[in-house]
Amino acid sequence: MQYYDITRPIGPNSAVWTGDTKFSAREVMTIRGGDAVNVTTITFSTHTGTHADAPHHYVDDAPRADAFDLEKYIGRARVITRDTRDAITRDDIARLNLDGISRVLFHTRASDAPDNVFDPQFAFFTADAAELLGQRGVVLVGTDAPSVDEFSSKTLDAHKTFLRYNIAILEWLNLRAVPDGEYELIALPLKLIGGDAAPARTILIAAR
Repeated sequence: MQYYDITRPIGPNSAVWTGDTKFSAREVMTIRGGDAVNVTTITFSTHTGTHADAPHHYVDDAPRADAFDLEKYIGRARVITRDTRDAITRDDIARLNLDGISRVLFHTRASDAPDNVFDPQFAFFTADAAELLGQRGVVLVGTDAPSVDEFSSKTLDAHKTFLRYNIAILEWLNLRAVPDGEYELIALPLKLIGGDAAPARTILIAAR
């Protein structure tokens, strides 16, 4: 079985969105200090590394991270490369063959960014691109960028369009070593009560 771990790591050097909480860790018990075990307390943003956005992230009264529909995060997916830092448009989506595909992962130049670098110039989706993905029956959209919307966006139109079609969102994937094609996706977000997002250990298994 060939699989790809497409999860960005979470640790002291993990990039975060401008102004977001950096990862920190504190040892609260140590064997070297006389305790029976090692125990660490960690602090980090729910949007650190590879994560699933909950609708509550961008709509105040929308479902939270403990309500993820896991069926959307497991199943056949297609990886598609778009070599851009600019908008992914409706025309881009119209040119794709998505017959029989309900989960799409977009590989852009964002995968080339090191784990410790936040680059605000990343590919994002226009609202009408998100609309067409919804009309085509897509249930999950993944991106290697830190957001499906443009860095400067205050209205988050792509997020909200995906929500209107009940499309799940995975962000900050690492697709650097993954060839385009079809895979089995397994992405399991943590069940964080009340969360606006959740880290997700995400793998692709080569389709047989």
